[in-house]
Amino acid sequence: MKSNYFAAAILASLLGGGGAWASGETAGTGPVPTPFVIDHPGRADSLIDMRFLLDGPAGKHGFLSVRDGHFRFADGQRFKCWGVNITGWEMGSALLPPHREAEIYAESLARLGVNCVRLHFLDMRREQKVIDGNGGKGDVPPITHTPSGLIDSRYEDSRHFDPEQVDRLHYLFAQFKQRGIYVDFNLNVGRTWRSGDGVPDHDLIGVAKGVTYFGPELIALQKEYARMLLGLRNPYTGLRYADDPAVAIVEIVNENSLLEFWQRNWLRGERVPGGANLQLDLTPHYARLLTDRYNGWLAAHRTPEQLAQLRVTAGVAQGAAIPFLRRGDFRDAPDLRYRAEIEFLTSVEVDFQQDMARFLREEVGVKSVIMPTADHTYFIAGQPMMRSSAKFDVMDSHVYWQHPAIYGHRNDPMVNRPDLSIPVKLARTAMRGKAFTVSEVNHPYPSEYGAEMIPTLAAYAALQDWDGIFFYTFEAKLLGKATPVIGDHFDITQDPVKIAQLPVGAMLFLRGDVAPAQAVVERSYSTAQIDEAARMPRAEQPYFTPGFPKVLPLIHGSRVRCLDCAPVAAPPIAPSDTIRSDTGELDWRVAPQGGTIGIDTPRTQGLVGFIRDAKRGTTHLSADIGNGFVAITASALDGKPLRGSDRLLLTATAKSGNSGQVWNARRSMLDVWGTAPTWIEPVTGWVMLKDLDGALAVSATPLDGAGKPNGPAISARMLEDGWEIPIGTPATTSWIITISR
Repeated sequence: MKSNYFAAAILASLLGGGGAWASGETAGTGPVPTPFVIDHPGRADSLIDMRFLLDGPAGKHGFLSVRDGHFRFADGQRFKCWGVNITGWEMGSALLPPHREAEIYAESLARLGVNCVRLHFLDMRREQKVIDGNGGKGDVPPITHTPSGLIDSRYEDSRHFDPEQVDRLHYLFAQFKQRGIYVDFNLNVGRTWRSGDGVPDHDLIGVAKGVTYFGPELIALQKEYARMLLGLRNPYTGLRYADDPAVAIVEIVNENSLLEFWQRNWLRGERVPGGANLQLDLTPHYARLLTDRYNGWLAAHRTPEQLAQLRVTAGVAQGAAIPFLRRGDFRDAPDLRYRAEIEFLTSVEVDFQQDMARFLREEVGVKSVIMPTADHTYFIAGQPMMRSSAKFDVMDSHVYWQHPAIYGHRNDPMVNRPDLSIPVKLARTAMRGKAFTVSEVNHPYPSEYGAEMIPTLAAYAALQDWDGIFFYTFEAKLLGKATPVIGDHFDITQDPVKIAQLPVGAMLFLRGDVAPAQAVVERSYSTAQIDEAARMPRAEQPYFTPGFPKVLPLIHGSRVRCLDCAPVAAPPIAPSDTIRSDTGELDWRVAPQGGTIGIDTPRTQGLVGFIRDAKRGTTHLSADIGNGFVAITASALDGKPLRGSDRLLLTATAKSGNSGQVWNARRSMLDVWGTAPTWIEPVTGWVMLKDLDGALAVSATPLDGAGKPNGPAISARMLEDGWEIPIGTPATTSWIITISR
């Protein structure tokens, strides 16, 4: 039974409450938006149940490690993560929910096929800072707040944990573990510093990105926090987190690189009280600290003649400190100076990461996989940062399709740009012999094309044989306090389209419905190539390798063989409007009427993009629909090939949104964010299931936002080509298909 809140929200919408539909969504642009609310509390007995993909309790096979380039348990069994980040940015959401909500959302995630979570922002204070989003106007949601983490707000330092928050963490972890959901602990993420911490310039450095690599006080505090967190003994499991095999990964820092600071002109040392403080920067104190360390390193690693020449090129007197280059000077800087800086900054990153890994292993007793940080700024060269990460057994990357913070013009379909797509950008970081994870990814809201993300990424991640995907983000809603609305750019919890597709992605990726590529193409980089990548024009993104075919990861496997070694020539790829995987299961077509992707595997078939105009089909799936842009999938729930399966999950998704949302004139962002209830543009028309061996009858049970029947079963009509199912009434995103033989 639906919770009273969700039932009331739906009733209000049907009676005219909740405001107007999104501006421009009802006038001649396709099917009329219809209320559709995701009900997580009601999913306890959902007909969509992917728990057969999970193997609980988490940790039953021992600790994860990396062998042969993939995650494996102690018994040799392969493991892949299909996950979400857990955060608490929205009003009515909780990073660490009370016990009842912990049970509800752990169960909901398990049924959706999620077997990993990344606990993000645990290092923030429990005290919450409310951010006013200008009443819902502009590109900021109406009201957000910072996640309520473990740090006790009653102290004038960040070195104490709040007992109630710790208990919530313990209970949430135990609920995940019981259901076969593994945990990634992300250590340094959003921690801010207080007067009692003894950190210089604590009030100026914010979360201290960059500085955490070399500020001695900050390094000591990071170690203390790691010991406190991972040394906690969970009363619900009886184990310290350092000793619990349900902890899959421990990350040292999140989206944090000193090399990034250098590449983005953030080593200026101009952050002062009352200053302009553009973007990020060091304060004068930390700039001096880093410059002094650099000059000490130069004295140990360069000859007196080279030091004299460096001072001449830097324009400083003999004996004076040699400063860092500014980003605008990179292109014309002499190699001696430019390469000294990149070598030094790499050494700082390596020293910090290796020391933290040693500390975690030897002094805290961590037995899980340790990850240093992510290749996260995909519009600058990633190879320099990969040098430090490559010292570990796992590589990680973050990518967003048209992130709202860096795109003015946005709301474009990814299917029209395969060369800049999420899978292609992510593929730049994967290395031979190392596991590869994506610990943050999303197709941020608002977008009229968000339906393309999950099936596309899941399919190509399986083709690439990656080891983990974590969508950013998912937020448990407090009972009676949350509004069922898409609350910000990244939270997928109440997005009817993305929640409908999580189970499909789990089958594509976890179950391996898409086969790994038959061939893996490797590339290598010389020292000069890596160094030069940092000053290369952005036009070479996302590979930053002149001449390398950007669409290659849509065809073959793609890995970096080695760094600072002999480079490998780029393989030729003939230009074509169809980019077909070497397995023959995936093809990406670009056409004037819009791009499309076909997924054609024995157990899952899919059509993504502008399929109405392209008139696309696969072996078992075709559609005659009224919507311009959709994602339609059919997956066998019993593990059999589709042609012999008795039970399928069918999804058909298009747009989703909030009631009353209004696009700006450029249709790139919302002028009005909107409110509850959420809506879907129902996919209307007919879906054809073809080549079903021995089928005597086919029926489709429409499902509501709790994954329960939303009306009587719909009988399919047998035609010469297959079985035709009318969809659109009732409005939904998912159906259980039953086949009688």
